[in-house]
Amino acid sequence: MQGSLWLSLTLRPTRALCTARFFEGQSPGLPNPAAMENGTGSCGEECPREVQETTITEGAAKIAFPSANDVFYNPVQEFNRDLTCAVITEFARIQLGAKGIQIKVPGEKDTQKVVVDLSEQEEEKVELKENENLASGDQPRTAAVGEICEEGLHVLEGLAASGLRSIRFALEVPGLRSVVANDTSARAVDLIRRNVQLNDVAHLVQPSQADARMLMYQHQRVSERFDVIDLDPYGSPAPFLDAAVQAVSEGGLLCVTCTDMAVLAGNSGETCYSKYGAMALKSRACHEMALRIVLHSLDLRANCYQRFVVPLLSISADFYVRVFVRVFTGQAKVKASARVKFSAACGPPVTPECEHCGQRHQLGGPVWAEPIHDLDFVGRVLEAVSANPGRFHTSERIRGVLSVITEELPDVPLYYTLDQLSSTIHCNTPSLLQLRSALLHADFRVSLSHACKNAVKTDAPASALWDIMRCWEKECPVKRERLSETSPAFRILSVEPRLQANFTIREDANPSSRQRGLKRFQANPEANWGPRPRARPGGKAADEAMEERRRLLQNKRKEPPEDAAQRAARLKTFPCKRFKEGTCQRGDHCCYSHSPPPPRVSADAVPDCPETSNQSPHGPGDAARPGID
Repeated sequence: MQGSLWLSLTLRPTRALCTARFFEGQSPGLPNPAAMENGTGSCGEECPREVQETTITEGAAKIAFPSANDVFYNPVQEFNRDLTCAVITEFARIQLGAKGIQIKVPGEKDTQKVVVDLSEQEEEKVELKENENLASGDQPRTAAVGEICEEGLHVLEGLAASGLRSIRFALEVPGLRSVVANDTSARAVDLIRRNVQLNDVAHLVQPSQADARMLMYQHQRVSERFDVIDLDPYGSPAPFLDAAVQAVSEGGLLCVTCTDMAVLAGNSGETCYSKYGAMALKSRACHEMALRIVLHSLDLRANCYQRFVVPLLSISADFYVRVFVRVFTGQAKVKASARVKFSAACGPPVTPECEHCGQRHQLGGPVWAEPIHDLDFVGRVLEAVSANPGRFHTSERIRGVLSVITEELPDVPLYYTLDQLSSTIHCNTPSLLQLRSALLHADFRVSLSHACKNAVKTDAPASALWDIMRCWEKECPVKRERLSETSPAFRILSVEPRLQANFTIREDANPSSRQRGLKRFQANPEANWGPRPRARPGGKAADEAMEERRRLLQNKRKEPPEDAAQRAARLKTFPCKRFKEGTCQRGDHCCYSHSPPPPRVSADAVPDCPETSNQSPHGPGDAARPGID
């Protein structure tokens, strides 16, 4: 669904808002947004006379919204919005720096930053512009927050809901020409207008009521394209991607959020294929695979119009994935997106069964195979946030996540997890430093992943990795007699390792972000921390509805616990497999049944008792049936 998402946050007097800074109390002077649905401007008889509204503060913005679940708002995504403001700020610094314009960010020192562009053409433009400025002796132009920059960025938030994100752009990101806050819901657009007035940003933010797809399709002309497009829908952004890759300017920034992680993580591979053109697999590396599926889907849609994407930053956080990409035009790069060097692919690349565990291979994808981050750009954002930590409420987490991203191996897709490796062969789990040290001792590269806490990215082949696990199993032996001969553990451990692993801890095995104790992975600050329910106009407050549903379903989905007698009776209904084979030595003490199965009655057998056949009289059509007298 697109912008018909109305706010889904409930605030109670006795409970503080999770990540929004604090309550501002009620705002009785604001009208009821439900009254504006039909554009009448007045409340009918069916509308309640008093509607509770709440004002929250997030970043530099103050947003008023009804406490009922009318317009979608999710406090969990403050990190998402903070990071987006940081990314767009650095993007504006690059874009305007090429035009000789410096941006002023509140809290930053007045030191001139060196502009490092993301392409050779832009680098040449900056040098030419700097030479012109030095030759003319003009003072450098500046762009400040809250001011209109005539040569600045034209921004679109396609699914704005309450307008919080657009208003934060206007109040926190310098170098903007205009921000279009669009939503298809009349309630949401009316709320955007009032919040724009509340924050005094009417000169920058333009409310718009339209279908996001049609609005972007109407801005396909080069002169009308947006420099930045932000899409943060409730669920999948798939319906908007085709229009977005056409409406973003040359080298423009496209920011996309996907909250349909169940689909992207492999719970419904067919649905994923229908939405994103790729088959998702259920695996421990599903979060990074989700990022690569989204990037591939964006690139595939852009290729239709001779365009291609260049990822700047791709993150998996909480319950969603978020990608920041630039969109360019170029036929040669579009052809290179096929990854086949203009020749037919050869295959199959693998045997039907895995050479290590003997199980069948699963085929997923296609996925984005190139790096998913631009480390130079990530370093710029990280430097800016670290130098100005008071700018965002979630600066500590942004620093931690971006630090882990800078440590990731850029040319290694997906990852392994410690618990996955150890559970496969049923052994104890080695520590993170032990496994990393063993890989480093074997002259392989290794890193963490921001998408999973106990993940390991490495360029070691699977054979070397399983050799390391075989060596670890020798130090912590597994009871081989309990392993089935057809199990993956038996197949893997039956092979002697060729590589002799060294688990001595190395100093370089502990990454810098871990040594510094950075906040790399989010800990849930309270119960039920996660996505909010979909907006329901005129419905109950979000938290009240969720708590009422939990109360009604309490213990309804769980079977009552059984005592020992009930469990014994239930197990006696199952035949003992070892008794059938003649190897069960427990006799009457066996918890399973040793009774022979009841004899099967043949379907062709005729009942001997004449009374049985006389109990059911023949119907009018029975005489025509074969075998009936």
